[in-house]
Amino acid sequence: MLSDLHLRSFRCFEALRVSLDPGFNFFLGSNGQGKTTILEAACVLLRLQSQRSASLAPVVRRGHSSFAVSGLYDEHGLEFRYSALRRKLTFDKLEQRSAAEYLRLARVVSFANTDIELVRGTGEARRRYLDFLGAQITPLYRPALRSYERVLRSRNALLKSAHPGISALAAYDPLLLEHGTRLTSLRRELVGRIIPLASAAHRAISGISEKLGLRYLAGTGDDFATSLAKSRWEELRLRQTVVGPHRDDLILFVDGMAANQFASEGQHRTIALALKVAQAQIFSSEGGPAPLLLLDDIFGELDPTRRNHLLAHLPAEAQKLVTATSMQWLEQAPAGPTLRLEEGQLRRV
Repeated sequence: MLSDLHLRSFRCFEALRVSLDPGFNFFLGSNGQGKTTILEAACVLLRLQSQRSASLAPVVRRGHSSFAVSGLYDEHGLEFRYSALRRKLTFDKLEQRSAAEYLRLARVVSFANTDIELVRGTGEARRRYLDFLGAQITPLYRPALRSYERVLRSRNALLKSAHPGISALAAYDPLLLEHGTRLTSLRRELVGRIIPLASAAHRAISGISEKLGLRYLAGTGDDFATSLAKSRWEELRLRQTVVGPHRDDLILFVDGMAANQFASEGQHRTIALALKVAQAQIFSSEGGPAPLLLLDDIFGELDPTRRNHLLAHLPAEAQKLVTATSMQWLEQAPAGPTLRLEEGQLRRV
């Protein structure tokens, strides 16, 4: 459990300290007060990445050159300092040379309005969803992903060069196939775990008999080596690698029809929530500490019935940080502190 969180030079906050309880913690306030930033700081501290941006540079407070987040997680002291020149990780007052052990400590699931892009957006959003989950449940996932990305970058750089030779290009193929095949296998296994949990969560949140279906579409084709060989001339024409896990996708269906084409916006949001609930339930089934759930102002886009169904379907043992402008719609308020954020100050209501 994250029991203490301290932000310094982090987005809109010069400094802020937050004490957290187990279970639900509600953060109320008008838009633009910094509620989302508190959740982002928790994610950055525990996962060393933001759920809001691809890089950490935008997190640094304007006029400053660095930020720091620190806190207590299961009584372990954590601190992460970031600048353009250096990152420093501290675990129980000892600086860490590698992030591997640090990242095994906690698991995080983020719920946000932008999650609707999991349904109606490009495959990149769905790949990021799989990667954020996979990297937190198996130590093999992150190295496989990073190794594949390194080979892919080098291979694409060669394709973009003035005279990419066939033999030079082929020299990258064994590593691309090795790391890509491993990543595809890990993603396929992951989707197999997601499918039943997401389908059950979708039924519970929607309260109706619609059936959610999911299918993993591998960007490698049926055989990666064959697909890669057949794509050679297209690669040279487009000057980029055109097959591989970087083209993977997760296809979503409602009652057998493509969700991105035929589902309503309300259905899109319910599907996105079901995918995130499945993520949380996988973490809970893995053993170890319960996941930290970050629910960022998602309720305004749902009808009251679905709001209450969602809260009731979250893993009971998980710690939950919830932001909203109001919680008056709750049928029964869950136990937990309510904190109001105004002009950079937090107070318990």
